[in-house]
Amino acid sequence: MILLSVGTQLPFDRLVRAVDDWALATARDDVVGQIGPSSYRPQTIRAFDFLDHGRFRALQADCSLMVSHAGMGSIITAMELGKPIILLARDHRLGEHRNAHQTSTIRHFAQLPGVYAARDTAEVVALLDRADTLLARPSASTSAPPEFTERLADWLHTPPRPTLLQRIARRLR
Repeated sequence: MILLSVGTQLPFDRLVRAVDDWALATARDDVVGQIGPSSYRPQTIRAFDFLDHGRFRALQADCSLMVSHAGMGSIITAMELGKPIILLARDHRLGEHRNAHQTSTIRHFAQLPGVYAARDTAEVVALLDRADTLLARPSASTSAPPEFTERLADWLHTPPRPTLLQRIARRLR
């Protein structure tokens, strides 16, 4: 199963339409999409505006490939689960986002194993055509090293030292 995810805040009709058109052209009936507030209604893929976290996480665990906007949650989850992920950045010039941060995100993550960056929908389709050959392995840990968690716990349980302004204010009282 291929899972499409475009986040929940903004529509990403360009990506939804590209994946839906590909699924129709290739007669794929195993594509599921969480499409957010999209105005485009898919004809082929099984689409949901929103899914609760548990159901969405189950789809992520069951899929063989993820296709997504360049959202950090999707990227990190794919890396944790060892799922290949095809990314297409929202283009702020097309009104798909407020700025170009997703392009920067893709530039950073595109060099990692299992992350496949597309510059446009034609590249998304070309990567989807190779879906059975795209590979990944788990590469993000879901737990922190014990040394880190112990130091964090110590820091959280240590009362904060007063700032210079707080110490001066106490002396003036």
